[in-house]
Amino acid sequence: MRPVAADCHACRLNDQFESLPPREHIAADDSWRVAHAFNSSLPGWLVLLPRRHVTSIADLTPAEAATLGTWQVRLSQALRTVTGCAKTYVIQLAEKEGFAHVHFHIVPRAADLRAEHRGPAIFHYLTDGDPLTEPQRDEVALSLRAALA
Repeated sequence: MRPVAADCHACRLNDQFESLPPREHIAADDSWRVAHAFNSSLPGWLVLLPRRHVTSIADLTPAEAATLGTWQVRLSQALRTVTGCAKTYVIQLAEKEGFAHVHFHIVPRAADLRAEHRGPAIFHYLTDGDPLTEPQRDEVALSLRAALA
């Protein structure tokens, strides 16, 4: 049994691991799960999160730490294949109530992204516009699964 926190969004989903839809279970190993951000209007905005409850990078186990960089690179490569992005941003904050579980945003940055949405302003795609629908996120997820295979 993996440690969970009742008030944690990631833990609630990790607890349903075997029945998660593609958008919430793009890929996984013993330590990490990859999901598409639920509130993003940007196709391919991924979230990489530990499968156990942890609130600080300093508390990752050696096994979790050993595969973190590999996941970030593999996901960036898959995003380049699927979205055609020029690069990816990797962001980790985990401060919002209910979302303190460590998670890394792996965000595709298109070559033609407007300058005012680059860097930290990329969060515009989590706050403005209509989020992608569940079927849209599932479609992206399945394309990423194929690219990761």
